[in-house]
Parts: sequence; structure tokens; C-alpha cells
Amino acid sequence: MIVVGLTGSIAMGKTTVGAMFAKLGAPVFDADAAVRAIYSGPTASAVEELFPGVLREGQIDREELSQRVLNDPDALKRLEELIHPAVKEARGQFTDSAIAAGRRLVVVDVPLLFETGAQSEMDLVVVVSAPAQVQSARALGREGMTAARLEAFLSRQLSDEGKRRRAHFVIDTSGAFERTEAQVSQFIRAVASLEGRKQRHA
Repeated sequence: MIVVGLTGSIAMGKTTVGAMFAKLGAPVFDADAAVRAIYSGPTASAVEELFPGVLREGQIDREELSQRVLNDPDALKRLEELIHPAVKEARGQFTDSAIAAGRRLVVVDVPLLFETGAQSEMDLVVVVSAPAQVQSARALGREGMTAARLEAFLSRQLSDEGKRRRAHFVIDTSGAFERTEAQVSQFIRAVASLEGRKQRHA
């Protein structure tokens, strides 16, 4: 089985590309969805212990938590040390299930793939990219996003150029939806005959 790491900086279109992979039949692990599940599960109480006041009605208020850690590297590190192992475990369970089901390809959508070193666990890495002005326009169009917040997010991530240099395949999302979908389809066809070397990602 081929395990593909899907990543990209904020507002590059990674979620859209992940949905395209799923539409074309590839199982897709969504790290953001895994984090949401963690924030509403047993680990939520441990997050509350680190950041009192972020637990609301049984789940973590992600906006409040983001405000606490966005400009505090030490706080962010404490949070990541708690959350990243749980996400990694969920990712391993997902890929194991895909292997057991006899799937040929699985896509692992991880925003901080390079930043967490998870690229070493992948057979191939796909980076979703677009020009900086396109990224900025998309990001600033999101509710609650400001130029300062965007800069803070970007400062925590490997640059788009750095990601593209490390990628096996780059999907450009600056064009029409159909053009992006064609690139996804092209990638799937290109790797159809490859043999994966990874068997366990826990």
C-alpha cells in the first residue's frame, strides 16, 4: 500500500484537494478531524488542565485555545506534546485499517507534516500550493482572520517554498477547480503501479 502525506500551508486548498482524493476513491485521514475528536474526548480534560478555561460544555473551545498559544511558543509546545502523539496513534489505526481492507492507496492529510517530522513515515509527499497573493486573499477572507493572525500562523510553518522543495508532487490550486482535480487524478494514475514500503504508522 502507498501511504501519501498530503500537506500545505494555510489557505492553500488542502482540504479541497483531500476531498478530491476521497471522491476518486482514496481513503483520506484528516488530522484536523482527529484533533476535533480529541478535543471532545477524554483528552479534553488534560488540555483544560494545561489551559484552564478552554473547556466549554464538554469540549475544547478551539478559538479560545488558539488565542492562548498563537503567540506563546512555550504554550504551543506543551499543547503539541499532548496532542501530536494522540493524532499519530489515530493515524496509525487508520492506515492499519486500510491495509487490512486491502487498499492500494491511502492519503494522510496532515497540515504540519514537515514541522512534526511525519514525512519520514510516508511513501510519498504531496504539497498543495498556490501563489502568495492567492493564499493571502483566501486566508483574509475567512471569518476572524487578520493580517497579524495570518503572519503568526505562517511563522509557525515551513515556508511554501520549503514545502515544495521537499515534495514528491506539487498540486497547484491557483487555477480552476477542474484543473486542480485533473492534477489529483494524474497523481493517482502515476502511483497506481508503485509498491509501498510502509506498513505501520503508529
